[in-house]
Amino acid sequence: MPKTKQTRKKPLWERGYLAHGYWLGSARLGTVKLGPKGEWDGVYRWQAGTHAGETPTLKEAKRAVEQAVLVGASQLPLF
Repeated sequence: MPKTKQTRKKPLWERGYLAHGYWLGSARLGTVKLGPKGEWDGVYRWQAGTHAGETPTLKEAKRAVEQAVLVGASQLPLF
């Protein structure tokens, strides 16, 4: 009998109204938010777990969320 290879689910980005979400199945791992329409100051605010920050571009914000998720998943708890 041939062994079946288990596929590991990859998180994916989903675009929403004034925000982008980074999802793994039904669990949201992180978000990138914009300001209110008409009042947007040009800054992308991102959050993933306990990590958060601001970047000038959407690409940098998404990369920061992905990096924070990787670090959070690989770092062992201290206590």
